[in-house]
Amino acid sequence: MSTDRPTLAALPRTEMGKATSHLRKAGRIPAVVFGNGESTPVSVDAHEFQLLRRRAGANALIDLEVGGGKTTPVVINGVQLHRVNRTPLHVDLFRVNLTEDMTVDVAVHSIGESEAVTKDGGTLLHAVDHVRVRARPDHLPKLIEVDITTLADFDAVIAVRDLPVPAGATILNDPDEVIFRVLPPRVVEVEPGAEAEVVEPAAPAEGEAAAE
Repeated sequence: MSTDRPTLAALPRTEMGKATSHLRKAGRIPAVVFGNGESTPVSVDAHEFQLLRRRAGANALIDLEVGGGKTTPVVINGVQLHRVNRTPLHVDLFRVNLTEDMTVDVAVHSIGESEAVTKDGGTLLHAVDHVRVRARPDHLPKLIEVDITTLADFDAVIAVRDLPVPAGATILNDPDEVIFRVLPPRVVEVEPGAEAEVVEPAAPAEGEAAAE
């Protein structure tokens, strides 16, 4: 039965380990299809995979067709990239059951502008860039967009509980976890009679946002 999902063609493979290097030289990427207790080694066309990945986006359902046979719904579970040129070296494809929930990481993006940044000189802190979302495979969002115009002052925050929840999905993070806030400029004390100097806040060190 045809669907409106993008289709990715694959071929069975017997090559393993270092023997897969000739596949990459031939323009193919070794991959593994797993799920439901099965693991199937395949290969996909590198150019076709890159185009589909850009077009479909994260967490998209894909109809995988192996050797011209029946299509199977999958999601891209992981992509191993070359550390220099960032081209895909290996792909993990997860075979899904359309009637069962699954849990994935979904990116959180900001839209709009905060007056606390544009008018008051604050710095936007994006404390959490991904959240855990549970939904059926056909309800998984590619990303969650958040309007940050509500950050009108330095006391305002956007927490997990404020995120727009996609239909049919549940966000699993702590509802009180802060996603966005605006840091005020730091004021450096100077000698009496001298003007105070306003200094832009330094970027928070790793783990600092979580500690807050």
